[in-house]
Amino acid sequence: MKTLEVKNLVKNYKEINAVKNVNFEIEQGEIFALVGPNGAGKSTVLKIVATILAPTNGEIFINNKNIANNSDKIRETISYLPEEAGAYKNLNGHNYLKFMAAIYTDDNSKQKEYLKFAEEVCGLGARLKDKIKTYSKGMTRKLLLARTVMSKPKLTILDEPTSGLDVINAVEIRNTIKKLANEGMSVLLSSHNMLEIEYLSHRVALINKGEIKAIGTPQELKTQNHAQNLAVRRFYFAAPCQQA
Repeated sequence: MKTLEVKNLVKNYKEINAVKNVNFEIEQGEIFALVGPNGAGKSTVLKIVATILAPTNGEIFINNKNIANNSDKIRETISYLPEEAGAYKNLNGHNYLKFMAAIYTDDNSKQKEYLKFAEEVCGLGARLKDKIKTYSKGMTRKLLLARTVMSKPKLTILDEPTSGLDVINAVEIRNTIKKLANEGMSVLLSSHNMLEIEYLSHRVALINKGEIKAIGTPQELKTQNHAQNLAVRRFYFAAPCQQA
């Protein structure tokens, strides 16, 4: 079952064509990565899918519903974590998650359910009683990821989920993302860490100058380009792939 379908997506800013006729789809439980150099259009695509930006042209379907006609309902089934997200530092972790659960829903039983799930996902244990301003960057990112997925969205959108983190926290967050996908959550992510992309992703779309250059599994892309890993500049300068 397709969680997300992006069809002929275009985004223009006056004279700048930021996204050019982008097409891809994500299956239920799939981790799909969008990778490319700075300014390639990755974050623009993520923000359009997250309904933060409006496209110039094209269509996006989430669970077969066009976001142009169902944006309010669709926002209940997706969640987005930007790279520079922050939390209320004077709250402790527990109260922050409790506050966010109340934003997601007015239903008290669902709030408790969301809070319990988020506390399990973040894995911070007794540190949830401490103020967020005492947390490391890795702990804060775990808390933010838990907030993002607490409602168990059909699609989670993650922009650079482990950027700037130490190895241990980065690995723990990657394992959490994999576990969520194994439980049926679809994930659209962007990252500059190619080892992370290879470890996490079922499929990868290579984007440059707003165009998709290739889509495939990490192994398929490496084999096609005779490369040992995805951190190769020639990937991004290939001819655009043929898309249906």
